[in-house]
Amino acid sequence: MDASDNNPQNATENNNVEKSEVGEEEKMDSDSKQDVDPGSDLSVVKIPPPPELEIRPNGISDDGKPEVCRTVPSPLTRSIFPVAVSPAAERIRFILGEDDDSPAPPQLFTELDELLSVDGQEMEWKETARWIKFEEKVEKGGERWSKPHVATLSLHSLFELRTCIEKGTIMLDLEANTLPGVVGNQIENGLLKADLKDKVMYTLLRKHRHQTKKSNLRSLADIGKTVSSASRLFSTPDNGNIGASLVHLICALSLKSHPACVQLKNKFMKKLPRDAEASNVLVGEVDFLDSPFVAFVRLQQAVMLGALTEVPVPTRFLFILLGPKGKAKSYHEIGRAIATLMSDEVFHEIAYKAKDRQDLLAGIDEFLDEVIVLPPGEWDPTIRIEPPKSLPSSDKRKNMYAGGDSTQMNGDTPHSGGQGGGGHAVGDELKRTGKFCGGLILDIKRKAPFFFSDFYDALHIQSLSAILFIYLGTVTNAITFGGLLGDATENMQGVLESFLGTAVTGAVFCLLAGQPLIILSSTGPVLVFERLLFNFSREHDFDYLEFRLWIGLWSAFFCLALVATDASFLVQYFTRFTEEGFSSLISFIFIYDSFKKMLKLAHYYPINSDYKIDYVTQYDCMCMAPTAGKTWYIFFSSEKLCLLKICCDCDYTQVNLSATEGWSSLSKKECLKYGGELVGKACNFVPDITLMSFILFFGTYTCSMCLKKFKTSPFFPTTVRKLISDFAIILAILIFCGVDALVGVDTPKLIVPSEFKPTSPNRGWFVPPFGGNPWWVYLAAALPALLVTILLFMDQQITAVIVNRKEHKLKKGAGYHLDLFWVAVLLAVCSFMGLPWYVAATVISIAHIDSLKMETETSAPGEQPKFLGVREQRVTGVFVFILTGLSVFMSPILKFIPMPVLYGVFLYMGVASLNGVQFMDRLKLLLMPAKHQPDLIYLRHVPLRKVHLFTFVQMLCLALLWVLKSTVAAIVFPVMILALVAVRKALDYIFSQHDLSFLDDVIPEKDKKKKEDEKKKKKKKQGSIDSDMEDVSVLKKCLYINIKKTLGLVAL
Repeated sequence: MDASDNNPQNATENNNVEKSEVGEEEKMDSDSKQDVDPGSDLSVVKIPPPPELEIRPNGISDDGKPEVCRTVPSPLTRSIFPVAVSPAAERIRFILGEDDDSPAPPQLFTELDELLSVDGQEMEWKETARWIKFEEKVEKGGERWSKPHVATLSLHSLFELRTCIEKGTIMLDLEANTLPGVVGNQIENGLLKADLKDKVMYTLLRKHRHQTKKSNLRSLADIGKTVSSASRLFSTPDNGNIGASLVHLICALSLKSHPACVQLKNKFMKKLPRDAEASNVLVGEVDFLDSPFVAFVRLQQAVMLGALTEVPVPTRFLFILLGPKGKAKSYHEIGRAIATLMSDEVFHEIAYKAKDRQDLLAGIDEFLDEVIVLPPGEWDPTIRIEPPKSLPSSDKRKNMYAGGDSTQMNGDTPHSGGQGGGGHAVGDELKRTGKFCGGLILDIKRKAPFFFSDFYDALHIQSLSAILFIYLGTVTNAITFGGLLGDATENMQGVLESFLGTAVTGAVFCLLAGQPLIILSSTGPVLVFERLLFNFSREHDFDYLEFRLWIGLWSAFFCLALVATDASFLVQYFTRFTEEGFSSLISFIFIYDSFKKMLKLAHYYPINSDYKIDYVTQYDCMCMAPTAGKTWYIFFSSEKLCLLKICCDCDYTQVNLSATEGWSSLSKKECLKYGGELVGKACNFVPDITLMSFILFFGTYTCSMCLKKFKTSPFFPTTVRKLISDFAIILAILIFCGVDALVGVDTPKLIVPSEFKPTSPNRGWFVPPFGGNPWWVYLAAALPALLVTILLFMDQQITAVIVNRKEHKLKKGAGYHLDLFWVAVLLAVCSFMGLPWYVAATVISIAHIDSLKMETETSAPGEQPKFLGVREQRVTGVFVFILTGLSVFMSPILKFIPMPVLYGVFLYMGVASLNGVQFMDRLKLLLMPAKHQPDLIYLRHVPLRKVHLFTFVQMLCLALLWVLKSTVAAIVFPVMILALVAVRKALDYIFSQHDLSFLDDVIPEKDKKKKEDEKKKKKKKQGSIDSDMEDVSVLKKCLYINIKKTLGLVAL
């Protein structure tokens, strides 16, 4: 900065000159509107060029474009009024806009070393702080690293850093492979005075002490050293041996271009990606300099500079600041400032792409534009700010400068997809081809290249955890729905049919479908339809399985027709409103059913509230023969009846009620089964089965939730925490199975069929299609098949949309048509075999996704692991269903699992699937005062009353669906799910598109993509025209100035 800039008198004169020039420019503008008379006297008018205009006839601008004149703003003069685009922003836009296809710069590890005297001994470089994302300081007395925290900088240090970059040495793409080479290059370029170069060289090559080192290790730079202090050396009159010492130093350090053993053993390397590079900041005070020596160096190739860095990563950047004594704190703050800038994603990229000093200054100016100042009277700067759970994305800043197109997909709305996205892009998966099976063919072509990778991508320990977790959920689901189907169909379909159907359909689907992450299962709506169909068949004397076969065949035909006509394109109309309504309903069903089963268990094993311990001697219970004359029933199929001499002959015509010797030996269950009577006060006594069951139920749920979040806990190393989190559900099940075994209470256990045969002896494994019903039933079956088709289509495709949502970051694409194709084929197979119908299970599929989520293995200290996507593969699903089929042979092991534990897993899956659902977040807002509501994006742009109204509409629809599901009208449940799309369309007349863009996905319009492309082209063309017109205007203005000036000089 020039001295004239700080002189008030000069500043006043400059202002006067600027005012004069502005006035003359205005006069020029007024004159320019009149025609120039060649005969007029132009000697009176002297028109200088306007300020900040540099005349460049046939010149070349910095960005390589020819121009006649160019605006050159001074970086030190800034207007108090903001301009549309600042000069720094223009330069950054050019820097970040070029090489868009180039890979992103590698992660930087920044280390701050200060020149200090350790324990009153010789001067050496000591590591005092480090950065990846957040700052970590070396605690002064503790010899340990501080917790990662947000770096708080003084504004003055940033201005001083800017001055350092502006006035100091900048060396970009320096060719050097050792630290002496870096220093030597500066000396060769004449950047140091001859009498100081040896001293600066010696200082920079001092020993480096890192926090990881506990012993006083001597570096190779100490070889040949004969003095104990750099300060004492440079103050000695006789410095004749410095040259010889430097020779030894340079030779020694040039050999040490490989990492030291201590560096290789540093566990901090786990926090860095493999391609990370280093940025070293060296600051310190010396007694041989009168003014600061500043250098910013970027090496052409990142190289290992010995033990310069704490971790064995190659160095790319060097920032050196040496200054006179007395300003150590200022040097320290400047070092922290440049280190913090290097950890900033935008400046980090600018530093890699900068071509000159002005690019670096523009990066600092951009950082200053974005920096936030905290008033000193309201914030204590010594308080360390904890890293936030979610970091703001730098993409917005980059796109603003790089010219990124932020146009949203859905029309003119500024935001699409609500909080966190949540929409599903209308891509090739949902494109209507207009050809026969066109969508199916595209799905096959899209998924075929990934088929083999779907198997080797599963080679990870996380896959084993997912298999065990989903297997237990699937087995429990199969047993539950199999038992309910047995009750609804009088065992025409039972638990074994449920096991076999689950194994066959699930394995085939996961092996060949378009989205193998989807889990097939029996669902509640299908169970309701089966119950109604069985009752209808019995009332009209139809063969139930044959009638069901033709309904399944018709439904499979309709589904194949939907596949052939690309009807899955309708999925794009399933917005967040429909998805969350359906998924929330299924989640609530899981939660409700888990509690319902526990209450049913409590009813079967009631708590003995009348038990009194003082009367324990009076408690007894005996099984007595039934009273004569009482109506009762005997199950004659039991062999034990004859063994107890209750029956007198084999015709079962006479029963001896007086024989009591056998009754007293019966168990409680057998006594009630054979019609006996329980007598005694202890007969109603039940051990604490219910209480123990609820302990297992809530314990499994709570333990699963806690262990799943264990990844973010401060206990144990990262690898152990991640392993515990991946196996959270399995560990919870094992823990509470062990608790149940230790306590010894006879809680109800999992019952698995041990024989492979149909549940009902009146049926086989193949259902004949003809002979059981009249011929017209085969045609009439098409009507109920339409309802089944709607149900399967909606259930399958809504679940597929939820699984394929963009926040899951799936990379292998979806396959809506291919999924529906296999559902149709398997529907026909199950109909012929008399097995239950299967479709995508929303909650279990979401649980499958959650169990396979991948996060960054290396995350900066203080930074939450970033979600990378889902481990897309077919192995986990295939193994889950193979194990389900083999469960019949694993009943000796599975019988030790208590049912309350599995009900707790059901509860966990229901609650976990509600995480991240915007509908649940809006439900919580109903109970929160406005001042305590979280900072959600839609609350910033949508009035609160509109948010509550939207939530109320969703609640009303959910309540109606729940009522329909629970009544006789459940047959129309599929149609009501389809009606959610119509309700969402009707909301366009209540809410504005702006509000819906934040609360829900905007329904795609016809030919939207074509309109969007036309809009982009028009915008680009208009911008080009405006730019050309501006260039022409500036050109005309500059030429006019030159003409006037030339004529004026001639006249003079």
